Amino acid sequence: MTFSLFSCLLFLLSVFSTLSHSLTPHSHHHPHSATHNYRDALTKSILFFEGQRSGKLPSNQRMSWRRDSALSDGSAMNVDLVGGYYDAGDNVKFGFPMAFTTTMLSWSVIEFGGVMKGELQNAREAIRWGTDYLLKATAHPDTIYVQVGDAEKDHACWERPEDMDTPRSVFKVDKNNPGSDVAAETAAALAAASLAFKKTDPAYSKTLVRRAIRVFQFADKYRGSYSNGLKSVVCPFYCSYSGYQDELLWGAAWLHKATKNPMYLNYIKVNGQTLGAADSDNTFGWDNKHVGARILLSKEFLVRKVQSLHDYKGHADNFICSVIPGGLLFKMGDSNMQYVTSTSFILLAYAKYLTKAHVVVNCGGTTVTPKRLRAIAKKQVDYLLGENPLKMSYMVGYGLRFPRRIHHRGSSLPSIGVHPGKIQCSAGFSVMNSESPNPNTLVGAVVGGPDLNDRFPDERSDYEQSEPATYINAPLVGSLAYLAHSSGQL
Repeated sequence: MTFSLFSCLLFLLSVFSTLSHSLTPHSHHHPHSATHNYRDALTKSILFFEGQRSGKLPSNQRMSWRRDSALSDGSAMNVDLVGGYYDAGDNVKFGFPMAFTTTMLSWSVIEFGGVMKGELQNAREAIRWGTDYLLKATAHPDTIYVQVGDAEKDHACWERPEDMDTPRSVFKVDKNNPGSDVAAETAAALAAASLAFKKTDPAYSKTLVRRAIRVFQFADKYRGSYSNGLKSVVCPFYCSYSGYQDELLWGAAWLHKATKNPMYLNYIKVNGQTLGAADSDNTFGWDNKHVGARILLSKEFLVRKVQSLHDYKGHADNFICSVIPGGLLFKMGDSNMQYVTSTSFILLAYAKYLTKAHVVVNCGGTTVTPKRLRAIAKKQVDYLLGENPLKMSYMVGYGLRFPRRIHHRGSSLPSIGVHPGKIQCSAGFSVMNSESPNPNTLVGAVVGGPDLNDRFPDERSDYEQSEPATYINAPLVGSLAYLAHSSGQL
């Protein structure tokens, strides 16, 4: 990915009249004419992850224009770091967003896997592709390999991952150069995934949770942000702007869920306030996990009746009340869709917990029901799928109109099958700068999305709007499963 997300942290709310107008069904005779094929979108949202795979591809790879790549990753430090995901449209493996992607895919399966039917297996495969890599990256105690590839040098080329000849430098955090943010997020990913595999692969689940415990211990013991020691490497791409406190709280919340060990509940009780439990930050994404931690811990209070977490219901409600007026889409400067997908998931998950507990949210005297939260989430997903002023689906391969020139190297250049010869580093830029549609459809990819005025130029060079990313899709998987089921499609 090529941008600093919070560089222009405009937390603007979209004009509700535009949104509500664009989201009303256009036919009065068919009240369900605006209903989308959520089942198809779900299938595609998961398939997308196969297009982002790094390493040796399996025989059942469905995104067939992709081939093996980066098969010697890790060799620069004599470790095996083959596999994992390219985060977006370039060929770097960034551990911080990869871990968050894995956590959110796992949470999607934990909450809505029960209604995924035939897609559940594919969703688990997507999680495993992440966790297999995270196990390799955490194989050595008190060390996490957090990045493979030099982003500056990678971005100086426009080449297919299969042709990659830029340096595959390896970067790590350890006792001397701590990274509590990336470490605690990695622990969260391993712990959440252990729950997703608990029934189907108990041995793998145990491996994941054991590693999560060790990695969280490292995150908590050696405190510091990975952006300090690795500033020149990870910034401005995935700088940890929000610090590491949010990840420690989030990681502890997931370990509490995965282990049921009272020590994590105690950790949350003792450290919650200093780790920002009551902060009023309202973005939830790869950098800031406070909202996710609040919602997850409020589940323990609402559903599991853990009384000591009573305050988290209030913290979660504060977030809900901040996004309620009109159910407005978040508007950020860069890659806006990631907040649309993460927030929609949060709303649906919280609605589920509230329903189970038979409670509602009170926003300054206004009662907000789970039904209202679901309606807002649906409206945001429908916007993404085409109910917007441009009638444009922001998911590649879904609907009739979707982005054709996404900022993605592998998708934009001819595939190995079509063009077996190497395409050199700079040769690809003639394609990058051209108007021609991408030859390889990265099915299911959700791009950054429209600007503040609902405009979308569909230009390949416009990475803020035209670049897809794994963490945009990961929470969407859960939302689409819920919507497909609730509309009778699954």
